[in-house]
Amino acid sequence: MKRYRLSPEAQGDIEDIRKYLIKEGGTALARYVLGEIRQALRFLAETPGAGHAREDLTDEPVKFWSVFSYLIIYDPATQPLGIARILHANRDLESMFRHQPPRADR
Repeated sequence: MKRYRLSPEAQGDIEDIRKYLIKEGGTALARYVLGEIRQALRFLAETPGAGHAREDLTDEPVKFWSVFSYLIIYDPATQPLGIARILHANRDLESMFRHQPPRADR
């Protein structure tokens, strides 16, 4: 089984998602959504070319993969697979990435 590595920002994103989902929908919802995200992370570790680039958002060599309303942003060239961020798609990603580009090697 191939592996993945969460950046410190991605680790914080997971915790933020967990807290938000527990507050808004309860523990069962949080467990379900985070389980689906973890399943997607395992899939991406096995199939790093599966996502798509978003040159409109960043020049970094990262790809994007969606799980519900969340975007997993990862560097397909890293081993283990480097997960840069896990963010809600409704966030202003363009502004966010202008200030802090999504990089998996942090």
